[in-house]
Amino acid sequence: MRNTILSIFITATILAGVLVYFYPQTGNIALLSIIGVLTIVVLRDSFQTKHSLLRSFPLVARLRWLFEEEREKIQQYFIEDNLSGTPINREKRSIVYQRAKLEKDTVPFGTQHNVYKKGYEFVKHSMFPTNHHLIKGDRVLFGSSKCAQKYSCSLINISAMSFGSLSKNAVMALNQGAKMGNFAHNTGEGGVSPYHLQGGDVIFQVGTGYFGAGKSVNGVRVFDDEIFKKNASHSDIKMIEIKFSQGAKPGHGGILPAMKNTQEIANIRGVEVGTQVDSPPGHSAFSNYDEMIVFIQKVRDLSGGKPVGIKLCVGNNEEIEEMIKAFSVANNYPDFISVDGGEGGTGAAPMEFTNYIGTPLTEGLVFINKLLIQYNLKNEIKIIASGKAIDAFDIVKLIALGADAIGMARSFMLSLGCIQARECNLDTCPVGVATQDEDLVKALVVEKKNVRVKNYHDKTIASVKEMVAAMGIESIADLKPKHIFRRKKDNKIVSYQEIYKY
Repeated sequence: MRNTILSIFITATILAGVLVYFYPQTGNIALLSIIGVLTIVVLRDSFQTKHSLLRSFPLVARLRWLFEEEREKIQQYFIEDNLSGTPINREKRSIVYQRAKLEKDTVPFGTQHNVYKKGYEFVKHSMFPTNHHLIKGDRVLFGSSKCAQKYSCSLINISAMSFGSLSKNAVMALNQGAKMGNFAHNTGEGGVSPYHLQGGDVIFQVGTGYFGAGKSVNGVRVFDDEIFKKNASHSDIKMIEIKFSQGAKPGHGGILPAMKNTQEIANIRGVEVGTQVDSPPGHSAFSNYDEMIVFIQKVRDLSGGKPVGIKLCVGNNEEIEEMIKAFSVANNYPDFISVDGGEGGTGAAPMEFTNYIGTPLTEGLVFINKLLIQYNLKNEIKIIASGKAIDAFDIVKLIALGADAIGMARSFMLSLGCIQARECNLDTCPVGVATQDEDLVKALVVEKKNVRVKNYHDKTIASVKEMVAAMGIESIADLKPKHIFRRKKDNKIVSYQEIYKY
């Protein structure tokens, strides 16, 4: 094939040269130039030794690279149907876009879901639905008996995404949208930036790298009381979240690719600019459960008594139970636990961690909730569930399984205009959400997108209320496992209560 391609282009070049010799018109000269350049490329490809495919199929093989580069977009726009796309299908993405833009979010002609398929889930409506305008439970009070500054939190809030993983415009739009809609915005582990302080309520996440809460000492990231206190005391900071792990890469630590580590981000995080920033897999501030409890109380005291929680993806069940037991024995505990699922998203993670490590959200949430009930801590410790919640049914399921509030990340990215290009780790996000490229960042207009963030939050809350009302329930908090049903392989329909043995 190589010889054939070489022969074709060399022959074409000769013929074009003869044509120009006898008929030296502009068009013929342009033709010769184009063919000549392509022939040079063919010759180069034929004799290079790095790429076997290119050596065998000069020039032609370059089409493979082009199609491979655009494969995600081709698949999304021309191949996938409404239900087959991953990680978030078109139906789910569409509902976010429609609600963010206040467009019609109804659908015609019936469901596209196979309601007789194993695993199909649903709720049952009541003959006597309640008034959805009167549904309660869209606000949740955070703060245990150990907390001095309790916080009334929305049912739905923006889950952890740092300035670094997201652009400054994206962070500003999210925070301003949170202010407009009266809900909370989690900073992610990159620390508190000026873009998080746009007037919206903030959950300050303290990760293993202690960005915004510590410094480097002999190459080790350590917690620093004064640095943390300076940030945590800000009036916009309503809660503190100590991150142990996240669903997309549990046990690994956060990753900020070098190309996204700008001077501004490096200054905020206290790291060297232009380097990949890898957060440690674990905390240096404590090494056992007793020390962890002391650290939680220390953080609570330094913040002025604000609610302090921990974020984790459920891993070793025995370890998790030991931790909850330690909370009970010490009679001291966090004010909330954010349970992240193994299906959670991220800007960058090793493939094996994303695919094969971490308990999925449903099982992790059920496990944590049962432990809190078992050790009589359910009334003290609230649960935030996060991990690919998009629509009202996702939220209803999680609340029924024990969550008090929901953290949503990718869905709020979609409300900003994210198209699921899956280029977050490449710094090439085409819509300016997950990039630090200034030209791309400009594409995201804060004054337009902040309203969409608010709209998506408000419309989703309203949809939750409508669904709960249809079930004949008066408060979102009254949702129980008995209210959610799943079809099994033998066509038997069972409730979550039967499945998870509540």
